[in-house]
Amino acid sequence: MGRSAYIRKRLVLMVFVLFGVTVVIFGMVRVLPGDPAFLILGDRATDEKAAQLREILGLNKPIHEQYWMFVSGLVTGNMGQSLLYRQPVADLVLSRVPITLALAAYAMSLAAIITLTFGITAAVTKGKWPDQLIRVGFLFALTTPSFWFGILLILFFGLTLHWFPVAGFGDTFPQHVWYLFLPALTLALQLSAVLIRNLRGQIILTLRSDYVRTARAKGLPGSLVLLRHVLRNALLSTVTIFGLQFGFLVGGTIVVETVFAVPGTGQLLVSSISGRDYPVVQAITVISAFLVILVNLVVDLSYSVLDPRVTYE
Repeated sequence: MGRSAYIRKRLVLMVFVLFGVTVVIFGMVRVLPGDPAFLILGDRATDEKAAQLREILGLNKPIHEQYWMFVSGLVTGNMGQSLLYRQPVADLVLSRVPITLALAAYAMSLAAIITLTFGITAAVTKGKWPDQLIRVGFLFALTTPSFWFGILLILFFGLTLHWFPVAGFGDTFPQHVWYLFLPALTLALQLSAVLIRNLRGQIILTLRSDYVRTARAKGLPGSLVLLRHVLRNALLSTVTIFGLQFGFLVGGTIVVETVFAVPGTGQLLVSSISGRDYPVVQAITVISAFLVILVNLVVDLSYSVLDPRVTYE
């Protein structure tokens, strides 16, 4: 089976996975306590007005009809109307998706830089004080809740040193990079804490391989051996974990966007859950699931780039 056939197979499986996601999220949002009609009407709510609003919003229809409207809307791009914001769900959610994607890409880029820098340093200084310091430091980052770590960064870099803003997104691209640095760093430190341990172990293991000894015996510089022969092979399992951790990264953006007041899908999801805005919650969840599946597919395809011996048979 070649690469194109493998991609087609994965895309077919993606459809079934997304179908399962729609069933689960559709059922979960409807077991949340509270009536959306009463939440929308607020102090003006009466049983009669709530019944009329349910009729308008289609909340009084049978569950299977509501589910069919939800799925058919996803396929056609018509995700319905937000119960809370009274806007088309597609416009509301898709206007926030680029912000969340920018934050996730920023965090992944920082995590890659941090992982390569500290993972290689820890491996080549195995047992020495830099190795011990890196392991202890990133163990602290791994065990620290993201919201608390974000607050620490706000207090130190934002309120004490005044280096970075503590909330918002900015208006221009340089401002976006500046405003998103602390939330991206919060996500990147926890992500890289997992990756560094794996990369360190894989580099140490690869350094003991026969082909590495042969390369050294040929007189190749140590840096060239490390980059060409060791790192390329050691990265395979780290890239796998990197892709698997993307799902946790997407979940982490919900908390981090709330802490730093970033107007992305995470902050929108929190407010929509509180307001029982079913269409918005469903749309954000399905889009997030699609992105996670897509990233995992890209990660799987990257194996053959890192190691030509990998095939898709």
